[in-house]
Amino acid sequence: MSAPVAPAAGRPAGRPRVGVTALPGRSLVRIGPVSVQVRRRSVLVAAALVVLLLAAGVLSLSLGTPYVAPADVLRALSGAGTPYDLVVLDLRLPRLVLAAVAGAAFGVAGTLIQSVARNPLASPDVVGITQGAGLAATVALTTGAAAVLVAPAALLGGLVAAALLFLLGARHGLAAQRFVLAGVAVAFALRALIEVVLLTADPIDGLRAQIWLIGTLAGKGWNESLWIALTLAALLPVLAWAGWALNSTALDDDTARGIGLRPVARRVGLAGTGVLAAAMVTAQVGAVDFVALVAPQLARRLVRTERPPLLCAALLGALLLVLADLGGRRLFAPTQLPAGVLTAAIGGPYLIFLLLRGRRRPS
Repeated sequence: MSAPVAPAAGRPAGRPRVGVTALPGRSLVRIGPVSVQVRRRSVLVAAALVVLLLAAGVLSLSLGTPYVAPADVLRALSGAGTPYDLVVLDLRLPRLVLAAVAGAAFGVAGTLIQSVARNPLASPDVVGITQGAGLAATVALTTGAAAVLVAPAALLGGLVAAALLFLLGARHGLAAQRFVLAGVAVAFALRALIEVVLLTADPIDGLRAQIWLIGTLAGKGWNESLWIALTLAALLPVLAWAGWALNSTALDDDTARGIGLRPVARRVGLAGTGVLAAAMVTAQVGAVDFVALVAPQLARRLVRTERPPLLCAALLGALLLVLADLGGRRLFAPTQLPAGVLTAAIGGPYLIFLLLRGRRRPS
């Protein structure tokens, strides 16, 4: 514990005291009666990710037909007025913002679900949330439902899949292994139903559903970004609690109860927050796989912590999806690939890396 910080001369004694105390590998920030430990490496990694995200954003706004020089991009964003305002502000910026907020939401959802499951392979697309949203969206797209109903149907489908997941995994206090096994079972069952619907649908409707299932940001922008951003804003108090509660997810139940915690309630709260974020973002952009799987573990390795860091995972998820969308637009131009194809290309090698890394460990 650090020594109390003496009030400065002339400062009323009743005002909150503010101070920063250096500890090994971290700093203790004190504001009045509240003390928060901050890892210095986490701050550095987060700052680096912000810089990379901004650079990727400028690159995404620059590349395309027509090409816009980065200086003109910055002038357009500042409101200075350029001949490229329509291209930058109306055509490319909405898609860039959507990629960033959707990637951040995927990173948050993956972090919460993996921390509860205590498994680096757990993510919304593994435990059935993505498949539930996909089944509902597929039914909506292949039965002639209005386009505005697809996203609400997908959100409802994701939440129903989450309810089924909690129902099957709730025994033994939502134990990590049972939670993952229940999720895999739900995912396989829902995936089979999706295939049945696609096989019996009109070919044109089935193709539309398949594109949605891959996950694409094409033709989307401010509307979808607003819904995701509002969801994250509404969850901010819960996410602030989650950042602190995640520290106890590695403890066994007896140890957690011994120090006065309620492990089952925490797991339910963290997992529920994760699946809600995952269901909303999947409803808006489709089944973009692997971002929620990869971002938390890459962030954990960068920060070198035992559990995925929430903020860094969100920033890394945003960076991954922005780069995936940029790659999908430009790698095979003028043909555009859905962002989900590029994220799958990232996720596949990552899974192989995990398998090879696991084989090298001594038994």
